[in-house]
Amino acid sequence: MKKIILIATILCLHLSLVFSQSQDLNIGTIAPDIRLPNLKGDTVTLSSLRGKIVLIDFWASWCAPCLKEQPKLAELYKKYKDSVFTVGKGFEIYGVSLDSKKTSWKSIIKKMNINWTQVSDLKFWVSPVTKKYNLQGLPFNVLIDGNGVIIAKNLHGVKLEQAIDKILI
Repeated sequence: MKKIILIATILCLHLSLVFSQSQDLNIGTIAPDIRLPNLKGDTVTLSSLRGKIVLIDFWASWCAPCLKEQPKLAELYKKYKDSVFTVGKGFEIYGVSLDSKKTSWKSIIKKMNINWTQVSDLKFWVSPVTKKYNLQGLPFNVLIDGNGVIIAKNLHGVKLEQAIDKILI
């Protein structure tokens, strides 16, 4: 009986996280802009990627599910980075790390050979981005079109690839 209660509690918590992350980020609305530094310290804005399909990937080096997802993101990036879409040309991943230590963040990027845009203010969960995107857990992502309009959110694996395939020309 205790196991059933525990499983039910975990399920309820998971559903509440998913629901809370979906509020204020409605499909069809413009994604809030993000202005954060990359590893070199240069500010890279989300809006600078307009014209491309962009996956905003919220992750951290300490998040095991996030790290597990990176190889699939690498495949998607390689497959779609030069593709033409109905609303955009090219595919970019805008990785937003919730790390607090630059060495940990940099080490994982190097170890996993992550070669797409990476930004972080190294403020962990107190980053203003967490409020802007109502982040409750990781990994979390938002797919936007070339105009910055949200077309999908919190999709992973096959479902993410299917969403990207739907907008290919």
